[in-house]
Amino acid sequence: MSISASFLSFPTAGRPRVGAVGTVLALVAAILLWGANWPVMKIGLGHVTPLWFSGLRFATGALCLFAIQAARGGLHLPRRGDLPFVASVGLLQMMLFTALGAVAMTQLPAGRSAILSYTTPLWVAPISVLFFKETLSPVRVGGIALAAAGVAILVNPLSIDWTDGRVVGAHAMLLAGSVCWALCILHLRYFRSVSSAFRLAPWQMLLAALVLTAAAYGTEGPFTGDGTAAFWGSLVFVGPVATAFCFCAVNAASTRLPATAMSTIMLGVPVTGAAISVIALGETLTAALALGSLAILLGIAAGAVPNRRPLNS
Repeated sequence: MSISASFLSFPTAGRPRVGAVGTVLALVAAILLWGANWPVMKIGLGHVTPLWFSGLRFATGALCLFAIQAARGGLHLPRRGDLPFVASVGLLQMMLFTALGAVAMTQLPAGRSAILSYTTPLWVAPISVLFFKETLSPVRVGGIALAAAGVAILVNPLSIDWTDGRVVGAHAMLLAGSVCWALCILHLRYFRSVSSAFRLAPWQMLLAALVLTAAAYGTEGPFTGDGTAAFWGSLVFVGPVATAFCFCAVNAASTRLPATAMSTIMLGVPVTGAAISVIALGETLTAALALGSLAILLGIAAGAVPNRRPLNS
């Protein structure tokens, strides 16, 4: 039995069981920790270059999950039908999304980075319509338009310096990373792997770690971590905590909660990231950041409203 299955399910009636409360608490903790992960990454990037940091994140996360699965007697190699999912999650969601976000954060505040990275639903919906014939309700179309307006607010000429190529490029990286994640979501939505998400996770993290480490050595040179307490503290947080634990907690909750509820709940991640960045790192909450973030979050929340009719009806 995987960790996901080991969490007790929500009861359908009667008094909530202790396991249901534990699942909710684990999910809340994961949302807060994932949100805190953005400012912690910003701190860590002051002590190690972005690709090395990203590679170490998934190496330590994979090590934790391999150890857990081995201890439970459930460590298995991916099956042939799992390989496309190992590749899509490992390379698109984990490797590219994380690497692009880490590099972008060397130029941008953590709060803005968190908000823009979570524009993924903005790309999922139109691609679903164009390539998978999904139908969208007027509410969801309005949500997409509202989220797009939020992105426009965040990248308007008064909000960022368009003469600074590094800043413009960092914004493009965050949006490209969200597209990578969107493609991974679509792969998982319309196709099915043989093995469970939990069983495949350490292999996906291992693939991401190997590619990121090779890229780090090739572009950033030998290992760049300074070995300070801040470096190790950041690494322990983003690897075992924000990667391994949070994956398990969210995956467990995903098996018990409706997808629309989960997609709305996950809005807590960028909100938490932006709030902690303002409070802990002293980042400025500008009018553009506040208004653009609100528009994006409201738009994504509207996009989480399910269609009244079944898909392809």
